Amino acid sequence: MTASDTPHGATDAVGRLEDVRALSNLLPRFMRAAAAHKSQLATDGRDRAALVLLFPIRRLGPLRQGALAELVHADPSTVSRHVTTLVEQGLVSRIADESDGRASRLVITGTGQKALEGLCKERESQLDRITATWDPADLAIFARLFGRLIDDLEASLNGASPTSATPVQRRTR
Repeated sequence: MTASDTPHGATDAVGRLEDVRALSNLLPRFMRAAAAHKSQLATDGRDRAALVLLFPIRRLGPLRQGALAELVHADPSTVSRHVTTLVEQGLVSRIADESDGRASRLVITGTGQKALEGLCKERESQLDRITATWDPADLAIFARLFGRLIDDLEASLNGASPTSATPVQRRTR
């Protein structure tokens, strides 16, 4: 994306500040809308907060519960409750940690894979409806830039510098 493609043509520090300010104002709106969307979906009787923990386990493979809590930036006791729910529902199982027999790692079961696929299809369907009138190029650009923002935000949470100069790694959440 070039400076002429940006909404304000941020070619100078003032234009950049305006764009950062606009993004700063949009982010809380997005978070409120996402929270409202999440609460609407929670009415279907499933514990969606627990199901979301399946994404990093699928992406990274078997994880210790503490590592999972760190990855999702959540309180270990909250993650513990969610993991208990996932185990009780047969979506996750515990296996012995090869490096420490006293510890266990979480793995997704076949039933968990199916639940995760269903959750992904629901998300994709909803986003498809929401963006149905978008130009395909706009959708591709937004997906790339939103991924970049999330990557850099996660990097900053972990104390690292943003890596905007490197290609964005697309990750499933």
